[in-house]
Amino acid sequence: MTGTLYGLGVGPGDPELITLKAHRILTASRVVAYPAPDSGPSFAREIVAEYIGSKVEEIPIVIPMKPQRFPAQEIYDRAAVAIAAHLDKGADVVVLCEGDPFFFGSFMYLYARLNKTYRVEVVPGVSSLMACAAAFGRPLAARNDVLTVIPAPLERDQLKRELMATDAAAIIKIGRHFDKVYSVLAELDLLERAGYVERASLPNQKVVRLAQAKLEGAPYFSMILVYRGGESWMN
Repeated sequence: MTGTLYGLGVGPGDPELITLKAHRILTASRVVAYPAPDSGPSFAREIVAEYIGSKVEEIPIVIPMKPQRFPAQEIYDRAAVAIAAHLDKGADVVVLCEGDPFFFGSFMYLYARLNKTYRVEVVPGVSSLMACAAAFGRPLAARNDVLTVIPAPLERDQLKRELMATDAAAIIKIGRHFDKVYSVLAELDLLERAGYVERASLPNQKVVRLAQAKLEGAPYFSMILVYRGGESWMN
């Protein structure tokens, strides 16, 4: 019997936002893998550090945090081999995922490599979209609104087209693309209809209306919520 691979969503940052199911699986696990930058701690691991036992074997999946492309396939190939070695011995392996495993999560790459050979269970987590909307105090969308999730790295023209075609938008992966996103929103006269949330659910969370914000860039873990109008939810 081989072990089970768990893709565990650990939420946006607040350790209390991990689900009961994720907590149960994690605290029973003896092998835990997680994405980690090439310098500094793993954010996914930091979220649930208090729930990881002292005798747990850890598998950091080191991913270079650089703008240029890197051999990602090789990184996930090696990680899959390391994880499979434990699964073959009958040990369950937990892979920690910030937010939700299947919402822009790197777990998808391990899933693609291992799900045909091993039993894999995906445990959903609280997404940063929900955390940011809660922090900003406004629903992501209402009634028949169309909500679009837009990655900030898109080219300027495509970013503009996506914003013009939807009722509400969540712009993610802001980071070094903040100036471009800000200028597009200004061009579309949407700054007054946008909110900025940084490090949602963490003690250093920042929440501001974008038109009133005095920001010089933004961290990767930030989001801009845009409301173009559409359905009213106040009455």
